[in-house]
Amino acid sequence: MPTVLVRRPSPRIADGELTHLDRSPVDADLALAQWQGYVQAWRDLGWDVLEIDAADEQPDGVFVEDPLLVFGSIAVLASPGADSRRGELATVAAAVRDTGLDVRRLESPATLDGGDVLVTGTTVYVGRSSRTNEHGITQLAAILQPEGFHVVPVPVTRVLHLKSAVTALPDGTVAGFPDDVDDPHVFERFLALPERGAAMVPVDDGRVLMADSVPASIALLQERGLEVVAVPIGEFEKLEGCVTCLSVRIPAL
Repeated sequence: MPTVLVRRPSPRIADGELTHLDRSPVDADLALAQWQGYVQAWRDLGWDVLEIDAADEQPDGVFVEDPLLVFGSIAVLASPGADSRRGELATVAAAVRDTGLDVRRLESPATLDGGDVLVTGTTVYVGRSSRTNEHGITQLAAILQPEGFHVVPVPVTRVLHLKSAVTALPDGTVAGFPDDVDDPHVFERFLALPERGAAMVPVDDGRVLMADSVPASIALLQERGLEVVAVPIGEFEKLEGCVTCLSVRIPAL
């Protein structure tokens, strides 16, 4: 069965990094309840759940997508662009060791957050952002190109990560709120969504997981024939988080 890797939020989550948003109060108990609902949604969708060891000293540790990327049978331990997040790597590395994946690692001076990486088929869009530098993009390309992937750098200046601006439908169409996208022409197919923060995670060919805070975008996707599973993640959205960064998807191998 396919598996999602997750990590429960730290009691210190309110101290997490912020780049483009003003800080607002975050309720740690509500964040935990929302995280539990998010995890249950994956179980209800038929996915196994692997919980990484808690890292209560790491306020952003719940955003497991940033330190770890998975491409088929290859796992890449990233190099977080924020110094405060480098401590997350040890527990993530320990968890991925037991998955059977071929584990690779990015090395300094590379910085790269998983939130800057969007995969559609064999194309890997990588955001050149405040968290991901040229060394990170180059090292990731060196790992992926021999495996048949094509890496495409994308400018990201208006939001934290590439996937803060765009995510992808199951058919590979890239979708996002146009004002947050530096250059939509980079993408082969682009769908404008009516709301900021309408990120999605494809579950299979006909279903996506989204936050419940974007009803107009949900309706648009439903009109296109997709089934949308909507979950509340408002406490994570206050910290520039979305449905993608709360898990790492591992396909059935």
